[in-house]
Amino acid sequence: MFVFAATAGFVVPTWWVVDRFLQHEFGRLAWQIPTRVFARPLALRVGEPISSDSLIAELQAAGYRDDGAGQSAGTWQRDGATFRISSRGFRDVDGRVAAQRVEVALAGRNVARLRDAGGKPLTQALLDPARIATFYGSTQEERQLVRMEDVPPLLITTLQAVEDRNFLKHFGIDWKGIARAAWVNLREGEVAQGGSTLTQQLVRSLYLSRAQTASRKLREALYAVVIEWRFDKRRILEAYMNQIYLGQQGGQAVHGFAAASRFWFGRDLQQLGTEEIALLVGMIQGPSYHDPRRFPERAKQRRGLVLNAMLETGLIDAAEAARAKAQPLGVTSAGTLAANRYPAFVDLVRAQLVTDYPPEKLSGAGLVVLTTLAPSAQAVAERAVAEQLAAIKAKPDAPLEAALVVSDTQSGEVVALVGGKDARQPGFNRAIEAQRPVGSLIKPFVYLLALAQPGRWSLASPVEDAPITVRISGSKSWSPENSDKASHGWVALIDALSRSYNQATVRLGMEVGVDRLSRLMNVLAGIEPPALPSLLLGAVDLSPLQMTSLYQFLASGGQLQRLRSVRGVLDADGKSVSRYDTAAPRAEAGDAIATRLITLALQEAAVRGTAAQLGRDGLARLAPAGKTGTSNDGRDSWFAGYTGRHLAVVWVGNDANKPTGLYGSTGAMRVWSALFKQLPTSALQVDPGGLEWATVETSGQIRTDPACEGARELAFVAGFAPEEYRGCTLDRFVDWLQQGRDE
Repeated sequence: MFVFAATAGFVVPTWWVVDRFLQHEFGRLAWQIPTRVFARPLALRVGEPISSDSLIAELQAAGYRDDGAGQSAGTWQRDGATFRISSRGFRDVDGRVAAQRVEVALAGRNVARLRDAGGKPLTQALLDPARIATFYGSTQEERQLVRMEDVPPLLITTLQAVEDRNFLKHFGIDWKGIARAAWVNLREGEVAQGGSTLTQQLVRSLYLSRAQTASRKLREALYAVVIEWRFDKRRILEAYMNQIYLGQQGGQAVHGFAAASRFWFGRDLQQLGTEEIALLVGMIQGPSYHDPRRFPERAKQRRGLVLNAMLETGLIDAAEAARAKAQPLGVTSAGTLAANRYPAFVDLVRAQLVTDYPPEKLSGAGLVVLTTLAPSAQAVAERAVAEQLAAIKAKPDAPLEAALVVSDTQSGEVVALVGGKDARQPGFNRAIEAQRPVGSLIKPFVYLLALAQPGRWSLASPVEDAPITVRISGSKSWSPENSDKASHGWVALIDALSRSYNQATVRLGMEVGVDRLSRLMNVLAGIEPPALPSLLLGAVDLSPLQMTSLYQFLASGGQLQRLRSVRGVLDADGKSVSRYDTAAPRAEAGDAIATRLITLALQEAAVRGTAAQLGRDGLARLAPAGKTGTSNDGRDSWFAGYTGRHLAVVWVGNDANKPTGLYGSTGAMRVWSALFKQLPTSALQVDPGGLEWATVETSGQIRTDPACEGARELAFVAGFAPEEYRGCTLDRFVDWLQQGRDE
């Protein structure tokens, strides 16, 4: 009686304490789910610019496998210029995008044909995006929650067949299971089945250590029995599915079958086949020991044991078991847990989300952040920076650094961003944080203000490039020089810009008004530097990102587009909670026409001006528009240029702010050229709307014939081309007579 009373006096209070604890902890079981950050989905359309290399880069970034067939989700197969791709379903800003099989045929650098698996032509196909970063909370645990109805039935039954065959019958402890597991393990010569129930395993994972002590085992058994008494089997099994440890990548632990499916196979749980389910279940006994990437033979052997158990319990037949055993492991070459693959770009994402999602509301919140990054463009940008910095010859006082921003001219989306030559290393982000003198990169905006007054200035207007002295304040004055130390007299406005003449620019800028330039910069990029005359030649410190904001106005044809790196945010259930992909307002007619004229002038710069090397580099096919920039003493080398689809701004210099001996054309433009040699994009075609072309004399004020000496065809705002005409037929007749007299 005493023993019974003593036992009851210990067990009952202990049970009560454990029951209270588990009612609270297990009853309200919740996990911290990481916030996942994704690149943009790849949109394939007929005529869309993309090369084979870029398509492969996109597929590899998103964890696709080239399995030679392209039949199962997350795989692809190539036959020359034709790709067969099986996409995975995903959630985007507009809702669920279904998985599909597509055939993509490329011709050169464009999509020539797009069909579904049945051969039906498609107008568009969206491929699920690459995961580029993860914002973990206080725990570094990778987890994706699933409900029981989302789990393949074969996975549930296989789990029970291998780990706990009496799960539906026992009350937390299974003595028969322990005996059976001991016999099977003795027969197989290794641990083929576990003796612990699924409930015990769950208890151990959630609340206890793995120490092999009697007290820990007693607590494990008690916890398991209490949980079974309080909660139903479905609740327990669902918790197990989301908690079980199934791998590790660096400091991130992979928990749950859904996260493990993505981590090991790059596919959703519902898309797994028999052999993949067997491998996941087999890894429960030791994810590190049976790691299929590090120890494929161990993993294959373990998978075989699970397939035998599936056959033994009637879950599969002999033919399916044989087929599954013959299959390769099918895991991706690397894990898909992107802690931060592109740190410089992710800095921009965080900065643009901070108003709506401060850090404490973003990390570990289970959100999905959909960004604008294009992995193929990012890869090309990183390669261009690394290769060109290694090749550029500069003064050896300090190592060269670079920053680069690439945006979509049609949407304002940032598709690539490089913050330094070591692009994958976090730290000082030169694309966003570095403030450096921009030099001549500012000049197009001086000319833009002039051309916005068509009755006063045109591309043909003569501008004097001669010494000029500007009074600054009191007795101080400023006398800028051209980079070649020469003056060029009266030149057409288009030539003054394309050849980057300082003196002509200052003369024009003083007439336009420095204050207007400062206000324009504020409207376009939210910056308003002091309206000092030196601003006309770029005596202002800006970041590459800010310069991209300015040039986006030109590249977009006069639209007020704000650069953005985020398309939208989804909650843990995949519902859209924030959208940032709103369309920019249409360009005002006057702005659109003025930017077209500037673009024509910058295209001239890429043909006969300061950026003429681009044509020699083989980029004439893109008809690019671009402008070089160099700060005093050659400390900073800049280039901004755009095509029909992409704008890129590049800075090259050093962190010590020492002279590099580089000009815009010998430093930054080389990076830009290397980028656009590989970046799939479209040629720049200037919209002719609101413009008219006229052949004019050298003075630019009189129309003439194309055959006349010095004649050139230039664009004017419609209705503002010169009306007076003077041909050169009489002059030619006089020359002919003179020639005859001389003979």
